[in-house]
Amino acid sequence: MKTRYLSADDPKTPEIAAQILQKGGLVAIPTETVYGLGANGLDEHAVAKIFEAKGRPQDNPLILHVAEAADMEKFCHSIPEAAWLLAEKFWPGPLTMVLPAKPTVPRRTTAGLSTVAVRCPDCAVTRQIIRLAGVPVAAPSANISGKPSTTTAQHVLHDHDGRIDMIVDGGSCRVGVESTIVDLTEERPRLLRPGGITPEQLLQVLGDLIVDKAVTAQIDQDAVVKAPGMKYKHYAPQSEVVIVAGSREKAAAYIHRCFVPGDRVLCFEEELPLYESFAPLAYGREADVNTLSAGLFAALRELDDPAVRKVYARCPEGGGVAYAVQNRLKKAAAFQIVDAEVEV
Repeated sequence: MKTRYLSADDPKTPEIAAQILQKGGLVAIPTETVYGLGANGLDEHAVAKIFEAKGRPQDNPLILHVAEAADMEKFCHSIPEAAWLLAEKFWPGPLTMVLPAKPTVPRRTTAGLSTVAVRCPDCAVTRQIIRLAGVPVAAPSANISGKPSTTTAQHVLHDHDGRIDMIVDGGSCRVGVESTIVDLTEERPRLLRPGGITPEQLLQVLGDLIVDKAVTAQIDQDAVVKAPGMKYKHYAPQSEVVIVAGSREKAAAYIHRCFVPGDRVLCFEEELPLYESFAPLAYGREADVNTLSAGLFAALRELDDPAVRKVYARCPEGGGVAYAVQNRLKKAAAFQIVDAEVEV
C-alpha cells in the first residue's frame, strides 16, 4: 500500500480523505490534541483495520469523533443535561464524554461495551472531513499501540508509512496530549483521563467529579474500562522510564548518583544546566506547563531508541494541565516513581 501524504491547506484534501473513509480506508487526521488514526466508526470492518494497524488490544475502546454537538443524538441515547452543558462550554475542544451508545454504533468500536466515547475536535479540517464523509470517525491516537503518541504528521509517517491509506498534515498539535475523558453514565461524573480540559474546569460546570483510580495508579489487566488510555502501559519508549520527584537539587543529586552511560535525562528547560554533562533533553518549561504538554510526546519519541538504557524523568506538580502531563509520564513509567527527598 502506498500512503498518500497531503497538506491540510490543500482545498482538495478534505474530499479525498472523506472518500477514503467512505470506502472503509484508514486516514490519519490532525486534531488539537494528537493525530488520530481514523476510520468510519459505523463500519466494523474499517474499525478492525485500526486495531490491526496499531496492534491495539481489542478490549480498548475507541473515541467517536463528530462534527458538532448535535451529532451526539445520532449515536447516543439518554444524554444527560450535563453533556449538553459541557459541549456548549468546551466543544469543539479536547474533551471526550462517555455516554450510552445507540445500537447503530458497532460493538467493535465500543470494545463490546454499551457505552461510547464521543468528542468534537477543535480542528477545522478534521471536522470538514467528518461532514463530507457523512459518518463519525473512530480514531485513537495514531501511534503504534503503547508507544508515545503522534503530535506531528511526520510521527505518523514514521509509524505507518505503507500501512494506512492517507495522512493529513495539519502541523504540530497545539495541546499535545490526548483529550480529557469524563464518564457521564453513572450517578456522579467520573474523570477517566485528564487532558487539556482540566478537572477544575469540569468542576465549574458539573459541580461534582470523581477521579477514577486509573488516573493515579496502575489498574488490573483484566479490568473492564470505558475509555482508552486507562488499563495498559502507554506512551512509553522502549527503555525503562523512572520519574524522579522532589526538589531540583535533590533530584539532580539522585540522578547524578545513579546515572550510567546509556541513560538519558528528561527534564524542564530550567534544569538543563544541572545535567549539562549528561546530554539532557528538555520537553518544555516548568514555568509554562502548556509547553510541557505540547512537547512531551515528541521528547518521548526521541528517547525511543534501543541505545537508551533508562530515562530519568522530571514531572511537573500541581493541577490544571500539569495533571494531564503527570498522568502521561506516570503511564510511560508504569507508575515507577522515586522520591529524591527521601533517597540517600
